[in-house]
Amino acid sequence: MTRSLPADDRAACLASLDAALATGVMPDLAGVSDASLDAALRALVRGRAAAAAPLIARLAREAPGKALRKAARRALYRLEQSGISAPRVAGDPAGPPPIVRRQPERAVAAWLSGIDGSGSRAAWILFQGGLGGALTLCSLILNDEAGILDVAGGPITRKRLEAELASLRESQKLPWVESDPARACALVDEALAAHAGAGTDPPPGFSRWRVLFESRPGSGGAPPDPAPAPEADPTLVERSAELMHLPELAGWFVDPAAIQGDAVALLEMKDSRLVVPDQVKAERETAIVDGAIAKAFPGGARGRWARRLREMAWVFRATGREEPAALALAAAAALGDESRAVGSIPLVRAMAARGLELAGEVALGRVKAAEVSRAPSPRDQ
Repeated sequence: MTRSLPADDRAACLASLDAALATGVMPDLAGVSDASLDAALRALVRGRAAAAAPLIARLAREAPGKALRKAARRALYRLEQSGISAPRVAGDPAGPPPIVRRQPERAVAAWLSGIDGSGSRAAWILFQGGLGGALTLCSLILNDEAGILDVAGGPITRKRLEAELASLRESQKLPWVESDPARACALVDEALAAHAGAGTDPPPGFSRWRVLFESRPGSGGAPPDPAPAPEADPTLVERSAELMHLPELAGWFVDPAAIQGDAVALLEMKDSRLVVPDQVKAERETAIVDGAIAKAFPGGARGRWARRLREMAWVFRATGREEPAALALAAAAALGDESRAVGSIPLVRAMAARGLELAGEVALGRVKAAEVSRAPSPRDQ
């Protein structure tokens, strides 16, 4: 220990701190005034910068006087503002603690869920950077029409991330697969473009994340197609309705709210006491389904559903399921063929039939409309 110093001896105080840097022995600064401590630490930071960080961090943890610990914490803050920090942990690790410098934050890993019947999916994007290369997880719900529906996240450790991923895969309705982080970020760019086109804003919580997406190289580009659809295989297209039996596609149906009138007409036809030939009934039912399809697939709806199918094909392949991937790609190719009547695709008719059934349940008061709505919402993720 060095000798105690007069309260106004700032030069001697700085010399004592310099000696502590050289020897590793904690200085005895008992009785030194707050002003002298602060001035000496300021001078130490100016003169020694990163080299002073280990000693100042140790003083902030271990100094016997409250005033010295407080002054050391202020000095640490000044170091951090200049981009230099030292870990503040309990105990005294062997050797001086490493200097931690701020690093650019970049996406280093990502995970995507499958897509639900409203065009929504979840995305987890892991960023690394900042002081000490810390990890930060951004969790989003993205919709192919409405953009970003929800956002959350914050700092996370590797151990916590692994536990969260394991829990996610066990509990979620849709499968989760690892993704190229650049592609996941491009999906966020696409969602932001949807907001711009619609004149809407992302959720307020996205503001803290926006700079990480917009400042990265190549931001703003369209995401590459995950699984380009080959020419439609007629045999696979005819089998495409088999996809509706998969649990991942349980929510794939046309929006019941859009075809409520058709569902009522179908119920009335089935409940009618008029005796008509079965062929006439079948023709009437076919016409009702055709009308529902026409309402549910306006404008760019074919392209959106084709894209959803290609995304699901990518998910199926990533989870080792080639047959449903092939069926999804065949249906996507058929939807992409504008010369083909959309109502001739078995998967489309199956989605319409399921939507009509649920719309009928709503009309009968057995199901609440909100429970089967296909309006974009983060609730099902």
